[in-house]
This record gives sequence, C-alpha cells and structure tokens, in this order.
Amino acid sequence: MKGQKTLTVQTPEGIVFSLRMASPVSRFLALAIDLLVIYTLAVAVQAAFRLIRIIPPDWAGAGMFLSLLTITLGYGISLEWFWRGQTVGKRFLGLQVTDVHGLRLQFSQIVIRNLLRAVDSLPLFYLVGGVACVLSLKGQRLGDLAANTVVIRHMGILEPDLQQIMPEKYNSFRDHPHIAARLRQNISPGKAAVFLKALMRRDVLAPEARLELFRELRKEAEAAATFPEETTLGLSDERYVRNVADILFRT
Repeated sequence: MKGQKTLTVQTPEGIVFSLRMASPVSRFLALAIDLLVIYTLAVAVQAAFRLIRIIPPDWAGAGMFLSLLTITLGYGISLEWFWRGQTVGKRFLGLQVTDVHGLRLQFSQIVIRNLLRAVDSLPLFYLVGGVACVLSLKGQRLGDLAANTVVIRHMGILEPDLQQIMPEKYNSFRDHPHIAARLRQNISPGKAAVFLKALMRRDVLAPEARLELFRELRKEAEAAATFPEETTLGLSDERYVRNVADILFRT
C-alpha cells in the first residue's frame, strides 16, 4: 500500500524482511474500542458494589477503587499477554504488538508499555502518545519506546499449522534426486547454515516475524532449485524450509 510504513527486521542469520506498521488512525480507533470495553467493565463493577449492601460504605469505596484500578491496568496487560500482543480493539482492527526486532513479546515489555499509558494519555486524549507516534519513525508512543515494541498490521494468520511443520520421515523432495542435487549445488554452506539456524531458533520469533522469515527463506530456496508443483502443493513455508534443510544436511 502506497504510503504504508514498514518495519525492516534483520535476523542474526542475515535474512531481511518487512512488517507493515499500524497507522496512527487505526491505533486510535483500536484504543477507542478498548476504552469502551474498559468503561463497560467499570460500570458493571460499580453496579455490583451498589448491589452488595452488607459491605460498609468505606470498604465498598476502597474495593471499588481497587477494582477499577485493576481493570484499567490489568485489561491491556492480561490480554496482550494471553492474546500475544492483541486486545479487543487491536483484534477488531487487525493490529498486533510485537518486539521491535521481531522476537516474541516478553511479559516485562507488556507491563512497561501499559504502565506508561498514564504518561502517553497526558494532558488528555492521548496527546503525548499521539504526537510521539506521529513523530517516531516506527510509529512508537512513549510506552513503545520504553518497552522496545511496535504495533504492526496483523496479517491474518498468527501461526502456521503445527501439524504441517512437525518433523516427519517422509520428505517429498527426495522423490526428485536430480533436483535435490541441484539444490545442494546451488546453495552455499553459509546459506545452508542460515536455513538450519532459522529452524533452530523459530520458537523465539514472534508469529508474524516467523511467518515472514520462512516466507523469505522459501523464496531463496525456490530460486536455487524448483521442485514440481505437485511436490510442494499444500506445504507451509516453514515445512518447505524444513524439507530443504533435510536435503542439505541429511545424507
């Protein structure tokens, strides 16, 4: 998309890929949805405390305050952790928080970016965070800068089908030994090591970065040697790379 900001990520193996950045408008709309959800939960909690008349007013006030504080802080932290960088608003708008290097989000990063919402929301309507987001090359508000995170456009698939990428004894590429030999000839030892390292460290990557990495590696493998379409039909990019690594390293 023209004018769409992208985040360029380079892995330790030297593979470069891009992730689409979320626009400030889409982030604001996602925030509005999340605030509506938080407001609804807060109203429900207030109504519950009003119904419980046996609690002394002072205790009820303190309990209501703690509950509202828990909802306000816990909403973003809990959902972004369990939904891997997404809240209700982000899911609805197709956005996702990820590490700036494409790695999996750490719990500490989620806590930091959510705690600093109090600063980003100053003086009102997230003015500080909005200005920081517009001025930042990576579209980061202050919470993102402190946590080393970015918000990207979610591509629609969080993870490959694990059943497709689990190691199996059968490798359809071995049915074409002449193409397999060409693959071994055209891929240097250094490049072969990149394929192996990518498979070894795939679990430390965020889902979006993982998909992009194996998509790029598949393109490189296909440029080295092309297997018949019926051999590759239905293979995920990660399974394709696994088959390639099997050819390169297993005699």
